[in-house]
Amino acid sequence: MGTLKAVLGPTNTGKTHYAIERMMGHSTGMIGLPLRLLAREVYDRVVKAKGEKAVALITGEERIEPPQARYWVCTVESMPVHKRVEFLAIDEIQLAEDDDRGHVFTDRILHARGTAETMLLGAETMRGVLRELDLDVSTDTRERFSELHYAGPAKVTKLPKRTAVVAFSTEQVYAIGELLRRQKGGAAIVMGALSPRTRNAQVALYQSGEVDYLVATDAIGMGLNLDVERIAFAARSKFDGRRRRFLSAAECGQIAGRAGRFRTDGEFGETGDCPPFEEETWRAIEENRFDPVDELQWRNSSLDYRSIKTLIASLARPSGHPALRQNPHALDEWVLRRMAEDADIGPEVRGERNVRRLWDLARLPDFRKSGHEGHGRLVLGLAETLADPDARLGDAAMAKRMENLEANVPDISSLQHRLAMIRTWTYAAHREDWLENPAYWREQTREIEDRLSDALHAALTLRFVDRRTTALLAGLKREDLLVTELSDTGEVTVEGHVVGKLVGLHFEPASTAQTLEGKAVRSAAVTALGPIMAERLGEITGAPADAFALTDAGTITWKEAEVARLQAGPDWLAPKLELIGAEDAEAHRKDAALKRIEEWLGAEMLRVLPTHAKLKTGETGKELEGMARGLAFQLLESGAAVDLRNDTTSGQITPEQREAMKGAGLRTGRVAAHIPDAQKPAAQRMIAILQASHTGETRRVAPEGAGSFPLDGEWAESELNSQGYIRFGPRAVRADLAERLGWEVSKRRREAGTPTFELPAELASIVSCPGEEFPAILKGFGLAPAEKDAETGTVTKWRYLSRHRQDGPPRGKKPGGKPGGRPPKGKGGKPRHEQRGGGRGSRRQEKQPDPNSPFAALASLLPPPPPPPKPKPKKKKKKPAAQKPDAAAKPSESPKTPQTPDKPAGSAEPSS
Repeated sequence: MGTLKAVLGPTNTGKTHYAIERMMGHSTGMIGLPLRLLAREVYDRVVKAKGEKAVALITGEERIEPPQARYWVCTVESMPVHKRVEFLAIDEIQLAEDDDRGHVFTDRILHARGTAETMLLGAETMRGVLRELDLDVSTDTRERFSELHYAGPAKVTKLPKRTAVVAFSTEQVYAIGELLRRQKGGAAIVMGALSPRTRNAQVALYQSGEVDYLVATDAIGMGLNLDVERIAFAARSKFDGRRRRFLSAAECGQIAGRAGRFRTDGEFGETGDCPPFEEETWRAIEENRFDPVDELQWRNSSLDYRSIKTLIASLARPSGHPALRQNPHALDEWVLRRMAEDADIGPEVRGERNVRRLWDLARLPDFRKSGHEGHGRLVLGLAETLADPDARLGDAAMAKRMENLEANVPDISSLQHRLAMIRTWTYAAHREDWLENPAYWREQTREIEDRLSDALHAALTLRFVDRRTTALLAGLKREDLLVTELSDTGEVTVEGHVVGKLVGLHFEPASTAQTLEGKAVRSAAVTALGPIMAERLGEITGAPADAFALTDAGTITWKEAEVARLQAGPDWLAPKLELIGAEDAEAHRKDAALKRIEEWLGAEMLRVLPTHAKLKTGETGKELEGMARGLAFQLLESGAAVDLRNDTTSGQITPEQREAMKGAGLRTGRVAAHIPDAQKPAAQRMIAILQASHTGETRRVAPEGAGSFPLDGEWAESELNSQGYIRFGPRAVRADLAERLGWEVSKRRREAGTPTFELPAELASIVSCPGEEFPAILKGFGLAPAEKDAETGTVTKWRYLSRHRQDGPPRGKKPGGKPGGRPPKGKGGKPRHEQRGGGRGSRRQEKQPDPNSPFAALASLLPPPPPPPKPKPKKKKKKPAAQKPDAAAKPSESPKTPQTPDKPAGSAEPSS
């Protein structure tokens, strides 16, 4: 019967690869593999080498068998051992000690042979038991291509990339998967309960590098060839269907051996709550030293089908060999005994066809993993219909069973349950004698299984993989440029995933969290947006003036998107600028764009505030001297106006200085100094923006075009002056109109020629003031009511308050009504205000200059004042002789000048 050879060794020794190459070297061959998933992988490989017509695939749920097939790739249970082939191989023969499947592997080891060559592949622990079975087998030991090292414990979040975490319950697998998604971007999920198609898709997710972590049950221990660098055990015990037990060292070694591929070394360790490996155990795993297998699971293969009782008895027959142990807990035997006890099926079933039918039903795999009782109920229900060998499940009965399986469900557990059920019916459809139309239902069940598998893969990926994060991380690893798109609305997509929005030069990431997701989004955006940002900065550098605008918030927009903001500079007329965004752009590109924005802002300030700009740069105002220069400085500091009503120095400005100020674009009178072009709406807005950016305080803009407006109690003097307004009681009056109204009041007084005079109500229109508030404004000019209408209480005449100076008596008249008069003198011939020491001249001498005043800086520009004249000594007068009381002497006949109230600040004529 040909040679029998055992190729033994740990994982990553190339045993399976060697067997496949040997099989394809023969004209016919067959290989039995432990998993349907691995069988499909090997089938695809052999088809690629030999063609589809030459290769068959036979599993419990899939059967592809061309008429001219020469090579059979199968699961161990589905091997058609009756076929004669030159080469035959059985993989993972150490599974012969498994309680559930071991007897099938043992049977193949003992009886399946190729005519030319038979090869047994498995662990080194099988060497002794093979020798005990007297199989006349030659053994060949193969060493690992790479070494395996113990790495010790590590937290899940600290595990390196390309790690597979092994857990032994669905709950633990899901919990670790959730943690890896939050901290590492995601993980692929591999469990025995998944369909092969779903497992393939999840494995591909990991193998492609889309995720760097895999969470699996011990299903990873065999058949899956993965690029794993570390195996991390999350537990070392599992429930095997009957009890919870610790894994043996050999089982741990089988799983740990999946780390490292070909010449790449691997490592293993613990994570989570897994107890650390004992030194003896981890050294045994490193050196591949395990206790030898001394018993294999066995079941009699020479069965008696005369009756159900004889079948049960033959299954219980012992082997007679100490190395072959019968398993009394086999699921299929337990189900067969339940059938024998069931009254509807009956213990008296006889005849080979009838007994074989029941035995075939009893061996239906428990895809649902529902345990003995749950699986037994399913099989007994089928047996009620199919116990008769001629009975078949009809199309209507199958369609009814398919209805509930095709409905779309979102949750993972429901999808897994439905997949298990459809795999049961897929298995049934591959039994030619169970269904009326097996070929049709094979197609239907396969389509449903594929759809459910894809839905489960999508659900697992959605739950345990952050697709955007993993795609971005994978893209960052590549050397080529990331595929980046920018929509018309500024939405940025990288590698097909939305990462944020680009507004102007500022990128708003879709995730700002300090997690892997947030970091991946920001890193990918920085990498991908480099060319886009460079192009955008270039556009700004060459942009025309109409592309920019200044907002009320102190930012500058380009194409309606904010690209720069004003910052405090040396003064409010010299703001600094900073870009909004473009943090990671090249410095020279940012500098060029910023320079263009600065140029635009300078030109805009020159356009809107021409007087300010020219005074600031020194284009005008060079001819200003003395007090005119100081007043110009005050106006630049203020913004638009300066209140002069309490300024005693304003009267010192000469007509020549007033003309010079007018040439520089400034105006000054006795009420206010102002800059006419700063009182336009556009100028008022810009002044408010510039000053707010300089001080960091909110600045309001006066109502557009208002001659005056009511005050709400929150307007500061500096705010009003910056907008070109002066406070007059409850209202703010524009500085130029205040000057005009002051001139009109002074004109009415001169025309009246008396201390009291009338003011027509029409004068309120000069400052756009309601009539009822006009008296309050007049009081701001130093006026007080002199006469009122007795009936209405309306003021009919006004007078200047005595504390305000007048501009002298009416022109051309002397005090007392005579023209050409002089101010009245007191004793000694001096004006009375000099005798009192309370005149304006004396007050000016007594008041100390403010060292912080802008005029203090201009003191050096003024000539020093002349020294005061020395007072002349008074001559002593002779005391007149005493007169008699009845003398007719008369008092002095010197004419009396009527006491005139001081002139108000607003009585001067307006400057030209």
